[in-house]
Amino acid sequence: MGSSPATEPSVPPESGPPAPAPPDRGSRQLRRHRPLMLLVTEQLTSSVGRQVTALALPLLAIAHLSAGPMGASALMAMTYVPGVLLSPLIGVIVDRAPLRRLLVSVGWAQVPVIGSVPLAVSLDGLTWPHLLAAAAVSGALTSTQSVALQSCLPRVVPPEQLLPANSSLTGARTVGLIGGPALGGILVGIVDPAPALLVECAAYVVGGALFLVLPAVLNKSVNDADANAKSRVDALREGLAVIRRETLLRRQALAAAGLNLGGGAGSGLFVLYADRELGLPPWQLGTVYAAYAVGMGTGVLVATTATRALGMARAIQVCALGAGATLFLIPAASLGLAFGVLVLYELLFGLLATVWSIAMTTGRQLITPTHLLGRVNAFLQAVLTATLPVGAFAGGWLASRVGIVPVLTGAAAVALAGASSLWFPRDLLAEVERAAERS
Repeated sequence: MGSSPATEPSVPPESGPPAPAPPDRGSRQLRRHRPLMLLVTEQLTSSVGRQVTALALPLLAIAHLSAGPMGASALMAMTYVPGVLLSPLIGVIVDRAPLRRLLVSVGWAQVPVIGSVPLAVSLDGLTWPHLLAAAAVSGALTSTQSVALQSCLPRVVPPEQLLPANSSLTGARTVGLIGGPALGGILVGIVDPAPALLVECAAYVVGGALFLVLPAVLNKSVNDADANAKSRVDALREGLAVIRRETLLRRQALAAAGLNLGGGAGSGLFVLYADRELGLPPWQLGTVYAAYAVGMGTGVLVATTATRALGMARAIQVCALGAGATLFLIPAASLGLAFGVLVLYELLFGLLATVWSIAMTTGRQLITPTHLLGRVNAFLQAVLTATLPVGAFAGGWLASRVGIVPVLTGAAAVALAGASSLWFPRDLLAEVERAAERS
């Protein structure tokens, strides 16, 4: 494909992007890259399993524990909160632990955690504390695996192939997002939600086996003995120092916080808005959600080409700003042509947010020293994870007082403001390119 992010910065930004090279060679190399194909297969498998569980768990709580709105919200929150609270510890563990062994252990630990729920149901002993504890532990393990995977990829894929490799992993997760709910719906329709959870258990068994055959080099520490001897507090300070030093990482955190606060508020109100304010029938609402999957899939396909054509930093800036701006289409749907406007929103947001996420992840991997990736990834993941439910709860509270459409407009403004932070200072482009050169 075109010049890699590692060599692209040899010309100033105003000189324009380098001419693209033949696109097939890099793709063929990646398809023969065994460690990457193992990771892609695992992500596809585990993503499908997680989507089945995301549907089965709340249905199980409703069927067996008579869950109401608060119970369902608490169950969802417990899948996110532990990862946010434990993110500093997770980052230190990922940077110090043998990565292959950690990935295997975390994957296989999910099996008894998730499997305990259908076991309790079969014994007629499921309780709220058990279900919430299972959701919390599973959420913490999922957060650990996510940070470890982002730290693992730069150690098995050369810098010039990180961008298409991240696109491949995102594509695998996208397939799971599309196919998982459908599979979950079929399974829950045939059997009780509890047995459907065994699908995720099977996915984690397979995933752990795939991690087990990753290269043994991942079990070698990238930290020296002195670094590993540091206290956890000192280790955290070392990771935060990188974020303070690198402008892109700070701007990523700010942009992600703004986009997720606004996006969380929009997502939390979306179904209620589409039903009560716009009067969309169920088939149109389903089509709107399907459009998002189409946008994501398109984003995966064009991410590498678009990022190399624009340049890494410019792609991050343009796509983040575009994703924030598209949120204004949600309140604009109240002015007319609601169905078409919302379909357009989902297509554009899915496309732009996916390209932004892939470029952002690749830029972070290029800039951050390998031995600090776990801590940096954990911090930014905590920002991404925490701001979504905060935005959803804040949006719901405000909408009950001032109305849905004003809150959706304000949420779009917050998202756009966060994304705009990536355009300042103006030397952000040069910083990303210098970091890519160092790689």
